[in-house]
Order: sequence, then structure tokens, then C-alpha cells
Amino acid sequence: MTKRFCFPLSIFLLCAICTHAQQNKQKLLWQKLQEDIHYVDKHLDGVLGVAVKDLTSGEEFFINPDEVMPQASSIKIAVLAELYRQAEHNQLKLTDEYMMRKEDLVSGSNIMQGLTPGVTRLTLRDLATMMVAVSDNSATNVLIRRVGMGNVNNMLASLGLQATQLRREMMDLKAASEGLENVSTPREMMTLLEAIYRGKLLKTALKDDFFKVLSTPKESSMLQGLPDDAVAANKPGELEAVRNDSGIVFVKNRPYVLCVMTTYLKDEHDGSAAIRKIAQLTYSYFDRLARASEYGRVVSPK
Repeated sequence: MTKRFCFPLSIFLLCAICTHAQQNKQKLLWQKLQEDIHYVDKHLDGVLGVAVKDLTSGEEFFINPDEVMPQASSIKIAVLAELYRQAEHNQLKLTDEYMMRKEDLVSGSNIMQGLTPGVTRLTLRDLATMMVAVSDNSATNVLIRRVGMGNVNNMLASLGLQATQLRREMMDLKAASEGLENVSTPREMMTLLEAIYRGKLLKTALKDDFFKVLSTPKESSMLQGLPDDAVAANKPGELEAVRNDSGIVFVKNRPYVLCVMTTYLKDEHDGSAAIRKIAQLTYSYFDRLARASEYGRVVSPK
């Protein structure tokens, strides 16, 4: 009887040892990633907030996760989420049309300013694409009025997000000077993106289209410096002394959330460089995990 169970037990112990060895190597690599991101933080003349989440293992890493920071255009992720939530509940259709109006124009609207008032018609999805791809502020304001600022904040609160708030339309400098800033935290933007990814806010068809729109290529993005085939559903944001980017990077078989926020920047270029560096570091880590064997061997296709 003893010999009969000895071999299976040996196999079980061997598998357990191999699994532990694999996890230990990945843990060491995860620790190195954290050290590298802390190095970026140490050398940035400003305040940095970071949230990273492995959507496969659930592992998380944070720097100043609960610091409330200006979001600039990154808050448009919340506007997009509420637009799609209302479409989900048949409160509107993404194909509903909007007639271009001159009085809707604000600065930072390179596409809308080139359209013909009283003639050009756009669907709500067209406006959403403009809001994400070129960060068109007029398109954003039209969508905010359409879905309702209060509804955006109610949606955020329903997900347990208390710090994330849409307080003003784009380019409302008077409201901004009075302290009505659009704000969030690294942890809460991570939570919002994960909730959408997990299907807590949208069903499959609309969820897929949400991420398709949010994945539209952008000039300023965490994808800068990454391989050409890298895909991120993200929205950068820029204000004076502020640089942000939040999104999900869809590494095959290893997607992850990355939210990087910087404020009190002495030099905004340094904030953008910090975001790019952290994006490169995290992509390298998750890409290796996705392509490596249990021993860490990567075999790239010829």
C-alpha cells in the first residue's frame, strides 16, 4: 500500500515545488518593477500617483493611490462611461444626432471648429470618438449636457467612487478658478476601468464598443515608446503643471490597468516623460509574463 501511493505523492510534491519556483521568480520580477517605478517617482520634481493592476492575477501596486488630483481630459473616461451606460438602459442611442451649433464651441476643439454650424450633423458616437481621439472639448461639453453632469457623478458613486467628480465643463476657467476642478485618484480611476472591464457597468456588445472608442489612437498617450502593435484603451490629460494618463493596456493574455497622475510639476515635459517611462516598464513586465514559460523562457516568433 505504501509503495502504491508513493509515486503519485512524489509527482504532487514535484508539481508543488515547480509552481512555487515559478511564483517566486514572478514575484522577484514584480518587485523589480515596483523598485523601478519608485525610482521614477524619486527623480520627478512634482507629485506622482500610480495604480497598476494585473487583471489576471489581481496583484496591485500603488504610489499615493488616494491622493485627489486634477484629471484634465482623463475625466472624459467617466463621461464616456455614462454615455454608454445610458445607451445600455435605452435612455439614448449612440446613433442619436446632434446638429452643430456655433454657441457650443470652446477652445481646444480642433475638429468641431472646422465644422459648419446649422448644417453638420453628428451622432453621439461621433462626438464620443472626437472626445477621445483628439480630446475635442466642444464635443465633450455637448456630451456632458446630453447625459447630465449629475448622472455622471451618480454613476461614479454607484461604483463606490467618492473622490472622482465631474464638477465643470471643459474650458470653464471661471469655475476652475473657483476651485471646481474635475478630480479623481489613481485607485478610483483604476476601479472605474476595472469595473467596466469586468462587465459591472456594461454588457458585452456595448462594453466592447466602449473599449474600441477608448482605444482610438491619440497623439499624446502612454503608448508612446511602446511597440507599434500595443493597444491601450486610455485617455491622457493635460493642464498647467498637470499630466495624466489612465487606461487598460491589452497585452495578449495579460491585460492590466495603468493609471499615472502627476501634479505640482515644475516642468510638464518631465511629467509626460515619467508617464512614458512607467508605461514602458509595466508593458515590458506584463509582456514577458504573457510570453514566457513557467521558467521565464521567452521564445519569440520568427
